[in-house]
Amino acid sequence: MERVSFLPLTRVAICGGTHGNELSGVYLVREMQKQKVERAGSVSITTVLSNPRAVDACKRYTDTDLNRCFTNALLSAPITDSTAYELRRAQELNAQLGPKGSEEAVDLLCDLHNTTANMGLCLIFYSLDSITLHIYKYIQSKITSVPVRAIQLDIPISEAYSLESVGKHGFAIEVGPQPNGVLRADIFNMVKDLVDLTIEWLQQFNSGITFEGGEVEAYSLIKSVDYPRDPTTNEITAAVHPELQDNDFKLLRKGDPIFLSFSGETVKYEGEELHPFFVNECAYYEKKIAFHLARKITLSFPSVSVKKD
Repeated sequence: MERVSFLPLTRVAICGGTHGNELSGVYLVREMQKQKVERAGSVSITTVLSNPRAVDACKRYTDTDLNRCFTNALLSAPITDSTAYELRRAQELNAQLGPKGSEEAVDLLCDLHNTTANMGLCLIFYSLDSITLHIYKYIQSKITSVPVRAIQLDIPISEAYSLESVGKHGFAIEVGPQPNGVLRADIFNMVKDLVDLTIEWLQQFNSGITFEGGEVEAYSLIKSVDYPRDPTTNEITAAVHPELQDNDFKLLRKGDPIFLSFSGETVKYEGEELHPFFVNECAYYEKKIAFHLARKITLSFPSVSVKKD
């Protein structure tokens, strides 16, 4: 089996509040700051409240979605008096935790999110990165009380728009269901366990343990589906069908009901067999997304170990 070695992964950033009304990350970061959690063995920990204005207002964002502001183009755009707060904040975070794509960037960036969708515990990442895949496999082996899944966004890092793309390695965590502006103890503890296990894996890796390669299942984003809309007003005319609601990742087959119109008619699925996720996510109404569709894939990854001096 192929083996890849990396320099020690000693600097990790734990970020919460990128969306100010997703409270698991907000309160976990605040608790880590209160406990002055800055080091765990070989790992130096930076905790960041990503969007403090939105957190104070308990809103997703104040001007624009911060988690769409981390493309290379936006990070290098000039700042003017009219620049949105979140675009300014993205450049501040890039300076603190990056710069994106540089040797100075943190070794691992973990961004904590909640979703109103019934997705359990998900890791979201861009590239086929053997470090993040090993962490995913490790977390999957340790957390058995809830499904642990991974979602791959097949986007070049230069065009990757979310905060985790700033680190050398990175992933976002999505945990749900949890309403916006609400904290749930069970969800909070899931997020805390995941962060603790991530740091635990980094410590073991840095200590010289070789992690053997293998395979994991993941979901690769294919496309998004909008709600049915009135052609004149563009208002939605149907809600997610009860048989699809809360059934994230359940295989969607041709003929399965996906929407129930306000006049009582069922809209059926007509496409290829794929897996829905972010079903009826509250924050995606403005993005005109009722759910995403993904293909289940198998990812292979090599053994990894720390480079010896």
